[in-house]
Amino acid sequence: MSHQQALKQYIEATNTHHFENVKKLLHPEAVYWFSDRTCRTIDDIQAYFETAWDIIEEEVYSANDVSWISVDERSATCLYTYRFEGFHEGKPVSGSGRATNVFVKSEHDGWQLIHEHLSGDV
Repeated sequence: MSHQQALKQYIEATNTHHFENVKKLLHPEAVYWFSDRTCRTIDDIQAYFETAWDIIEEEVYSANDVSWISVDERSATCLYTYRFEGFHEGKPVSGSGRATNVFVKSEHDGWQLIHEHLSGDV
């Protein structure tokens, strides 16, 4: 799997709304910087995802204008504009922002996401 495929799989896993699918793609030491919180453990990341999925029902997350700014045999970093759409309390909602994702490659586990930084509306 390439680093581009790793990002694609990550987005697809996020859209399943089942954290176990996301977890398979995360490095055990992953750190997330969200606009309102930093998550430094897999359990914290899971709680944040599941809360977001409860708040924004039927959320669809996408990555647009992806730019790979650094790639080598062991790491790959991309920037993109994210967009989400879904429903909050039965009403359609959407938003967007900027994202940075850092993937690392291990011999046994392939490409894994080790860092994500999201900032709110663009």
